[in-house]
Amino acid sequence: MSLAPLSTERLLIREFTLADSEARRLLTEEAFGSAVSPEQNDLWLRWTVLNYGELAKLYQPPYGDYAITLKDTGELIGAVGLVPAGVPWGVFEHHRAAGEPYHELVSPEFGLFWAVFKAHQKKGYAAEAAQAVIDFVFKVIHARRIIATTEHENLASQGVMRKLGMTVEHNPGSDPFWFQVVGVLDNPAMG
Repeated sequence: MSLAPLSTERLLIREFTLADSEARRLLTEEAFGSAVSPEQNDLWLRWTVLNYGELAKLYQPPYGDYAITLKDTGELIGAVGLVPAGVPWGVFEHHRAAGEPYHELVSPEFGLFWAVFKAHQKKGYAAEAAQAVIDFVFKVIHARRIIATTEHENLASQGVMRKLGMTVEHNPGSDPFWFQVVGVLDNPAMG
């Protein structure tokens, strides 16, 4: 099962190739604010390219990063993809069964992520690419739900979550420290 290529009105979402090395390195540095050496980046890119085929051989979901490119020029403007995401649903009272105590036990979910170069932000590209992945996850994989996570301060990502129709929930506590905001979207087939 392959996620890419996916086509939208303005975008083509495709697998990364080794030729994308420098664009991917720059995106990672810009989006996450941490330097990535060319060697680290090339290692990650080789692993990613191999991962596409290996997951398919194992009949596993197409986890990983995919390049977001403009249809009209082919320019790589960002990345979107799926990760296995652990969610501690027990931090939310309304997600616990009656009488179930607070807990930080984690359940696996399909995690959605996106990153777009600053020069291409505020044009709806992140939501457009994410929606294409959501459609794939619901129609092809038949997942029950998809989630996205971010930090409290990342209002732009929370805005994308809302644009996608996700319910945005804030962890009422400070633990686990890595779980701050989650967007949740159930498959419409759930009724």
